Amino acid sequence: MANENKISELLAKREKAKLGGGEERIKSQHKKGKYTARERVEKLLDEGSFEEYDMFVSHRCTNFGLENESYLGDGVVTGRGTIDGRVVFVFSQDFTVFGGSLSETFARKICKIMDQAMKVGAPVIGINDSGGARIQEGVNSLAGYAEIFMRNIAASGVVPQISAIFGPCAGGAVYSPALTDFVVMSEKTSYMFVTGPKVTKTVTGEDITTEDLGGATVHATKSGVAHFRVENEDEGLMMIRKLISYLPQNNLEDPPQTECTDPIDRVEDLLNEVVPANPNQPYDVKDVIYLMVDDREFLEIHQHYAKNIVVGFAKFNGISCGIVANQPNYLAGVLDIEASRKAARFVRFCDAFNIPIITLVDVPGFLPGSNQEYGGIIIHGAKLLFAYGEATVPKITVTLRKSYGGAHDVMGCKQLRADINYAWPSAEIAVMGPKGAIEILEGKKISEIENPAERNQYIAEKENDYKEMFANPYNAAKYGYIDDVIEPRNTRFRIIRALQTLQTKKDSLPPKKHGNIPL
Repeated sequence: MANENKISELLAKREKAKLGGGEERIKSQHKKGKYTARERVEKLLDEGSFEEYDMFVSHRCTNFGLENESYLGDGVVTGRGTIDGRVVFVFSQDFTVFGGSLSETFARKICKIMDQAMKVGAPVIGINDSGGARIQEGVNSLAGYAEIFMRNIAASGVVPQISAIFGPCAGGAVYSPALTDFVVMSEKTSYMFVTGPKVTKTVTGEDITTEDLGGATVHATKSGVAHFRVENEDEGLMMIRKLISYLPQNNLEDPPQTECTDPIDRVEDLLNEVVPANPNQPYDVKDVIYLMVDDREFLEIHQHYAKNIVVGFAKFNGISCGIVANQPNYLAGVLDIEASRKAARFVRFCDAFNIPIITLVDVPGFLPGSNQEYGGIIIHGAKLLFAYGEATVPKITVTLRKSYGGAHDVMGCKQLRADINYAWPSAEIAVMGPKGAIEILEGKKISEIENPAERNQYIAEKENDYKEMFANPYNAAKYGYIDDVIEPRNTRFRIIRALQTLQTKKDSLPPKKHGNIPL
């Protein structure tokens, strides 16, 4: 009988803990179009796989009346479970308990699962819905944040870290998601900022709404903080499951390889026609990607940010790969500050987690102008150079059309230790386009021709000469900078064969503590 009483007490405590801040606050959460912390975990993980930690933890604060108000779990649900049978660790902040505010014990719960994730080598997924630091706990709350930040830094490049923002995330709380690999934000129910609209107005006089200051659209399109903008939490949780399917458990494992029923020698005749005859005419590089990859499935990262470059995950014969591609459909595929940052971070992530990098090149150069120069295009472009040069994973580059100037070097060229460099017959590899080149090379001669018709004819002839020399891939191939010129329709097969060859690749960097990437 005594045992039965104890078991009944345990079950009662469990039920109490599952209620979080109580039924009224749960109803309020649902009215806002948001799930509770536990509902999110259940939807994210495989059914029945969640094992909760620290369900009975409560805070220790005795200031400002908190000694009279305490909840089991203290505002965050933590534990482990599986996604498609693979172990992940998860924490989910509970807005129904003190507005999801972070206390010392709240932070310790998160740190515990992060430490265990590092020990066993499994991804960490954090679901954020918090009013920030628990003010009543003062410096203990701030110390709790710093403990989490330190673990984010230690785990970076060791296990994948994914953050979902499904509610408020402000002040110091924003820095943990910013330190993770991927950030998902839900539209209209989430926001991130260091200082809110009220403080902003007081300090700067700027009158701005919460949504315009730090909503999902702002961070997905302007700041680049959010990698995914989703319509609702269901879409966000499914996005995380999909993302995990492309990633290894940790930096010592290869990415998951799945069975592929899409023929490796599938020929795509459309690829022979996708690049327009007019070199100035745009096309959508995503059409090229979909035609090459397994089952036409491509998970784009940062879809709404720096659209002149496309990055994301796909599979070739079941092998998970990262794709970096210039987008001629947007700003002619030119590289600017945002595109350089976006691509550099993605390349470094792939390199950290043993994911091969496929680069599709069609780049006319770097974006000119004082705004770019003042904003540090030199430093930001150097980030992409650094990322490619540092990467030791298999690197395959396919030049589709233009590859001009310094942008040619930046986009996975042979000298940055790309393993296999292919080019389509439409490739143009040169220091610059024909018009600019002739203005420099023949400028003096052109200025000496007084008759406009003769001058134009001379310019046209010289531009044609330049095109014949460089508007094809064979000059670069002559020097071995291009390993082979391939028929576009065979690109999928050639990439897969290259990946098979490079599976045993070994490459290394000189011994050092770490490089000093141009931040």
